[in-house]
Amino acid sequence: MKESGGGGGGGGGRKQGSFGGGGGGGGASGASPCAACKLLRRRCAEGCVFAPYFPADEPHKFANVHKVFGASNVNKMLQELPMEQRGDAVSSMVYEANARVRDPVYGCVGAISSLQHQINSLQTQLALAQAEVIRLRLQQSAAGQGPTTSTPSAGRFIDPLAKPFFDMDMIVDQSMWSC
Repeated sequence: MKESGGGGGGGGGRKQGSFGGGGGGGGASGASPCAACKLLRRRCAEGCVFAPYFPADEPHKFANVHKVFGASNVNKMLQELPMEQRGDAVSSMVYEANARVRDPVYGCVGAISSLQHQINSLQTQLALAQAEVIRLRLQQSAAGQGPTTSTPSAGRFIDPLAKPFFDMDMIVDQSMWSC
């Protein structure tokens, strides 16, 4: 994918800091360039718009964002936003880019759909567990009113063949942490 204004190899013909402009206060004057400038093989200018959000020690973060959105588009998006919203925007772009790398067709929508399916499944399991609790309480109260009420253990009678509702709790816990 080729962007207009992205890439460039060695600095010939490009103005220094063309991704800068309005910046974010962190270029790499003397220090190592940010992950964006390093990937794009350019000098990290003083007002580099990428530097505050894509530090040099997290190159994978910008690599995925660049692959999905393109450096020029990310630059434009960041420059159009107020400074206080840029961090959240970068966080969203990184999340979406990582999701697109994992699932190129659905991206975040696939993750959301999977979580929604999991919620529906857990709600069904919860309803079954609640029904089991009600069934056991009814069975217990019916056993307490029957002819065996004279024995002290009759109030605690539980059918040994009935599936205990605690098994459902284990299923809920396992499926909840499987993602």
